[in-house]
Amino acid sequence: MEMKKRINLELRDRAPEEVTELVLDNCLCVNGEIEGLNDTFKKLEFLSMANVELSSLARLPSLNKLRKLELSDNIISGGLEVLAEKCPNLTYLNLSGNKIKDLSTVEALMEMKMMKMKRKMKLVHLKDMRKRRKKRRMRMRMKMKQAQNWERQKRKWASHT
Repeated sequence: MEMKKRINLELRDRAPEEVTELVLDNCLCVNGEIEGLNDTFKKLEFLSMANVELSSLARLPSLNKLRKLELSDNIISGGLEVLAEKCPNLTYLNLSGNKIKDLSTVEALMEMKMMKMKRKMKLVHLKDMRKRRKKRRMRMRMKMKQAQNWERQKRKWASHT
């Protein structure tokens, strides 16, 4: 079955804007490119295209909510940079069983992802600084109380013997 037909089948009378998961495993893509998937899939969080003979991600639409992408057992050999710009919130990517020969193909994607993560971490760090300090102080107080209770228990046991 071709990818376009499979997407229509998987929609099951739903609008593309409502779909959060889409499994297109084992269907055929013509010329090794994505077909039928477009920018209307705005809520898509999980996309699986395993074993579809995919060789290029050039026609991948912008999927801003996409977190998990399954691309195993295809014939992808490069062009992964597209993922960083088209899927900015991607946290899981499976590329096993592809034709990737050069590690630099994946490293370029990882470097872009790490730069984005560092920016996000800085923002989170600045926002949560006060909360973290307060939690740290509370943990220290709890540890001190536990140590004091332990000392009391040791004294009780020592006085009974």
